[in-house]
Amino acid sequence: MSEGLGDKLKGNIKEGAGKVQEEWGEATNDPNAQAQGAQRQGEGKADQAVGGVKQTAGDVKRDVQNTIDDVTS
Repeated sequence: MSEGLGDKLKGNIKEGAGKVQEEWGEATNDPNAQAQGAQRQGEGKADQAVGGVKQTAGDVKRDVQNTIDDVTS
């Protein structure tokens, strides 16, 4: 699995679960469930962002290594 992909997937799942929880809170008039769902969605978006940063860092690392390999060979 590429760097960051796991975080992105985990974030997508967490965001989706948070949306369901928030909708459930709205349907049952439970403000606590709504708030927890919104928080979970935010955590999911943060996980996705972390995954994106890891993926970009991995791409940069690979590009630098390829450049070093080209120069030294």
